[in-house]
Amino acid sequence: MEWPSYLDEYQKLVIRMTTPRVMIDNAGCFNATRITIDSVRKHGILLEAVQVLTDMNLSIKKAYICSDGRWFMDVFHVTDQNGNKLTDAGDINYIKLSLSTIHYGSSKGFGGLTALELTGTDRLGLLSEVFAVLSDLQCNVVESKVWTHNGRIASVIYVKDCDSGSPIEDSQQINRIEGRLRYVLKGDNDIRSATTSVSMGVTHTERRLHQMMFADRDYERKPIIRTSGDSPIVTVQNYLEKGYSVVNIQCNDRMKLLFDVVCTLTDMQYVVFHATINTAGELAYMEFFVRHTDGTPISSEAEKQRVILCLQAAIQRRASVGVRLELCTTDRRGLLADVMRTFRENGLNVTRAEISTIVREKGLNPLGDTAKNVFYVTDASGNPADSNIMESVRLKVGMSNLIVKELPTIYHQATEKNEPTFGTGGAVLLSLGSLVRRNLYNLGLIKSYS
Repeated sequence: MEWPSYLDEYQKLVIRMTTPRVMIDNAGCFNATRITIDSVRKHGILLEAVQVLTDMNLSIKKAYICSDGRWFMDVFHVTDQNGNKLTDAGDINYIKLSLSTIHYGSSKGFGGLTALELTGTDRLGLLSEVFAVLSDLQCNVVESKVWTHNGRIASVIYVKDCDSGSPIEDSQQINRIEGRLRYVLKGDNDIRSATTSVSMGVTHTERRLHQMMFADRDYERKPIIRTSGDSPIVTVQNYLEKGYSVVNIQCNDRMKLLFDVVCTLTDMQYVVFHATINTAGELAYMEFFVRHTDGTPISSEAEKQRVILCLQAAIQRRASVGVRLELCTTDRRGLLADVMRTFRENGLNVTRAEISTIVREKGLNPLGDTAKNVFYVTDASGNPADSNIMESVRLKVGMSNLIVKELPTIYHQATEKNEPTFGTGGAVLLSLGSLVRRNLYNLGLIKSYS
């Protein structure tokens, strides 16, 4: 490595010591790629590592977290979305580079765009009104994510000016956008809790959505739409001998599950010192040994219940409720407003949405940018939408543009039913010594942990 001339030997030593060491191994595990990260410990670094893996749409089959003193080691067993090991050299090098720089707190941002943040009471047709307002105000929606949970909605929308293609920075225009959107969000029943704001968009979008719904206290509200899946089982117990609180979770496995859990624990100011994550068939089992950032365990029954509710909410926010619709077509002004209006007119409610735009390269695509959007929709009551209505919507939007998909394959394929590796719901506390020995065994550093 060639060092910049302005660095002295001490600075070089600090960089060597604090730069995470990343090893990626395809030989040590027969059905997954093993990624090992060895680094100096700091608050939030586990979340940064998990974020890198989930942003690449990797499925985390197993994970072992071990942190002692000022050092930590994470081991992740991952596959691609099809359950295969990682073999592409470009992807492997990108993972190494990204994980080696997590100490610098890099986040996926959207340069050159204005970020709008919205929270309020969900209702049928709300997104239709939101995107109609943005279209009327000459805002081009480039990227967006929308989550709904327990009757609340949160969205981060990245926009630019339709005419200039530049971010919207004029204060009067920003005030106009905020005012119109706040009016739409308030409706008739949400005068106090509806909020709109313009941000710089420096926080990871999905982490920001968790923060917005947490601040909106969605975890305290009763669900409006009952999901088909079982509710996550979360228990919290104190291991006072070692000064830890032990959080056990059993729930249906899915993509980005570990990110949602670690994100919530981190933003609630808890530090994960040790953890074991395992998947068996369609289920995931997670165990975390945590403390507050000040080093103390969870101190009261009320705090335990709050942690349980918040983790359950974090797992359920991303639940795929409804039929998955995929829209892929040439982007144009007002496209989203038109599609959402069609949904509303046919009584379809959007429970989650991911909006993205593939910007054309000059000279390669004469038709313009491409809109690639994903929507999860139900009827107004939260039930599966009628197939005739779905076909009517497709006919209006474009049969070849809007495709009806089954729910994405987010559960791991079970080749055999395995017993849980630790307690489910009741969750038996493990001694810290046993946990550390087990982690060392899984890392291949000792031959037995019995």
